[in-house]
Amino acid sequence: MGKLTVRALRAVLLVVFAGAVFLQVGMVWALFGKPADGPMPLTPMRVIVILGMVTVEVAVVCVWRLVAMVRRGTVFSHAAFRYVDIVIGTIVAAALLWFAVTAINAPGQRDDPGVTLIMAGIGVAILGVALIVLVLRMLLAQAVARDVEASKMRAELDEVI
Repeated sequence: MGKLTVRALRAVLLVVFAGAVFLQVGMVWALFGKPADGPMPLTPMRVIVILGMVTVEVAVVCVWRLVAMVRRGTVFSHAAFRYVDIVIGTIVAAALLWFAVTAINAPGQRDDPGVTLIMAGIGVAILGVALIVLVLRMLLAQAVARDVEASKMRAELDEVI
């Protein structure tokens, strides 16, 4: 991975992380602060938004760590699996939160149930992203196994020479 690619990805990750933290802090402040009109009521939708931002933040930190491992050349190790597993977990959690938003929104869409179906489809698509990352994790596992095998063969060859 080139330096320009790493810098661009890190810039995007920083913007996403900062945006998530900004939104989360604003929501928490509005919920628990002492504005002149009184604090906003704690609704399920607001809790879901705050938890959704947590999933984004955790995923961004894990991707940042994986990018650092790529730059150091250590991504093909067992340590990378921890971060990939966490990313998969955060994507699944985000999908579950989206399904909760869909369920909360559904009663208001009785006249137009297509909106609820579209929202459910988006939730399925989010789960599809988790499955894609799971497939990529399997590819990483194969690459790590090949790397271990190559290291053993190199060691055997060094003994022969």
